[in-house]
Amino acid sequence: MIKTADTSVQELLSEEDRAFIERIAKRIYDSGFITAAVFALEMVKPLALLGSHTMIFFGPIVSAFIKADGYYRAAELFEEPRNVEFLIARLEQYEEEKNNKQTEKHSER
Repeated sequence: MIKTADTSVQELLSEEDRAFIERIAKRIYDSGFITAAVFALEMVKPLALLGSHTMIFFGPIVSAFIKADGYYRAAELFEEPRNVEFLIARLEQYEEEKNNKQTEKHSER
């Protein structure tokens, strides 16, 4: 389960927002860049508000080149550092589950 410190964040987020962050975490996990993503997110977490406003500023340019369904939603959600922390916690949980599975495979041999 998710760490208890993140329970307050879970309570503040709607079910849709949690599912949206979960999808982002799953995409990062599937890409294989969990460590790099966690490192980058930890670095930019204090600047979440500035990053969110930057995303909104560049939104029209980005949407001209790519399909950006959740772009503005992500900008709104990640305005709060606690939501970034929730994403980091989900990524760390995926990494822990992956390590546990690998440990189980090695112990079966």
